[in-house]
Amino acid sequence: MTRTTIQLVILGVFAAGGVIGGWQWWQNQPSPIPQGIVFGNGRIEADQVDIASKFAGRVHEILVYEGDLVQPGEVLAKMDTLEQEAELAKAKAELAKAQAAVKEAEAVIVQRKSELKLAEQELARAVPLVRKGSLSKRILDQRQSQRDTAVAALNAATANLRTQSRGIDAARAEVKRIQTQIDDAFLKTPVVGRVLYRLSREGEVLAAGGKVLTIVDLSEVYMEIFLPSREAARLTIGAEARIVIDAVASQFAVPATVSFVAPEAQFTPKQVEILSEREKLMFRVKVKIPRELVMKHIEKVKTGVRGVAYVRLDDSIPWPEALEQRYPGDPP
Repeated sequence: MTRTTIQLVILGVFAAGGVIGGWQWWQNQPSPIPQGIVFGNGRIEADQVDIASKFAGRVHEILVYEGDLVQPGEVLAKMDTLEQEAELAKAKAELAKAQAAVKEAEAVIVQRKSELKLAEQELARAVPLVRKGSLSKRILDQRQSQRDTAVAALNAATANLRTQSRGIDAARAEVKRIQTQIDDAFLKTPVVGRVLYRLSREGEVLAAGGKVLTIVDLSEVYMEIFLPSREAARLTIGAEARIVIDAVASQFAVPATVSFVAPEAQFTPKQVEILSEREKLMFRVKVKIPRELVMKHIEKVKTGVRGVAYVRLDDSIPWPEALEQRYPGDPP
């Protein structure tokens, strides 16, 4: 499965009034942003997971629709398996045949062991009789030959059993291979997420690797912002952050942490807005929302709204009261 980045936004559930931007919100606050807290605008993002068919085949059924929330291991679609099921039935028949051949080979070994035992007994009785002159040397030679023949027959039967056993191993491997193909026809999601696109239709024939669905991976939700070098240099991984969504900027802030700072500066993307004079090179910073918080409010994770991420450069600097507001029911 390929993973590409798409844009996701956490929307509030409130029927809030007018929409105001993060910076405009701060402009209306009685207290300015303290020194040591920096910010950047962006969008809440997550990763995209393509659910694809491992083998070429026909799409039999798609079980989910765009917007559906899915859990890890959930079956989202099924590929047609009629051909594989026929192959599986044939492979199971071959396995049963191989197992019967092994049982037959085992029975032959029992018979050959019995024949060898009898030949050894006949030889043992003949030896003293020959010494006494009661039995000719020719008869003794015959008994020895019969014993040797019985040994060779047992060895051949043992070798045949090994061959037949390998046949069972090969037949079992074939059954397992086909069963794996059938299992792979049930397309499952490896992550908790939401269906973004249905890329195929039922009845459509796909090549190996053909995409059926695209899932938004909600196990990691974050915002990427861009900061100048003088600010990025002071950042530490794990530093506290706050994310304010434009649509609910006056209601609450989402706690987050800095999870990544790019090792090299890059040209500032056109969609990034900054208040100071535009700098040519900026550092990309990823601000991640805790997974447990995302899971708690997973029904509110949707696309479409921008926001602002605030990052604290110094742990000793207190957060402004406005950035300490939480969604009702969340811990402070």
